[in-house]
Amino acid sequence: MEIARAAAGLFVRQGLKATRAEDIAQAAGIAPRTFYRYFAAKEEAVAPLYEAGARRWVEAVRAAPPGTSVPQALEDAVRSTLRPGAGEPSDSWMWVRTLVRLTHSTPSLRRVWAEVCQTSERALAEVLAARVRAGTATDNDAEHAARAAQADGTSRAGSTGSTGSTGRVDSAAVDARLRLAAAVASAAVRAAVEGWAAGDGTGEDQPGPAELAVANLATLRDFPWDALTES
Repeated sequence: MEIARAAAGLFVRQGLKATRAEDIAQAAGIAPRTFYRYFAAKEEAVAPLYEAGARRWVEAVRAAPPGTSVPQALEDAVRSTLRPGAGEPSDSWMWVRTLVRLTHSTPSLRRVWAEVCQTSERALAEVLAARVRAGTATDNDAEHAARAAQADGTSRAGSTGSTGSTGRVDSAAVDARLRLAAAVASAAVRAAVEGWAAGDGTGEDQPGPAELAVANLATLRDFPWDALTES
């Protein structure tokens, strides 16, 4: 993380093109060979900053109180972790904002950002699986589940559906839907962060990343979470 902060500071102050890996190593107080022990390229040096934010959000979803619905856990998590000043120094948020903005014009940095987002998505899928299978979906989702199961059975008439005669949910179908839910949630947050980063940040009435993410995550409120619960 110390190397990441040094790299971010240089990228923000003098630009990515003007910054060499050797410059980052010097700013971090390490030898160039030590830098390359951790990172293959200068762009990768900021990955820990991206990862820190993604990890805080996923862990906040994991730590939501038992009985909290999945949509609520997702929204509460972004409210507590995606507000500038929450869990990270203010300069880190400034760096992250600039670095995310740079991904639009720098393919090599965009690849680093995309890889971090994909890793976070997989971690989120595991967290959602744990919460759903622990029975933390809402009662209202049970109604959506019944309709989803009925529709699924109708669309697969004459073949094996997602549930068998015992009412047990097929594990492959569960995994597929959980991956979809994690992908949608991750995309909602990623779009929010990228939208926030693209703004100039000067207007007091401009929504922050948390507000944008909550608005995007509303698309998952009607997702049939209980349809994924194996019984």
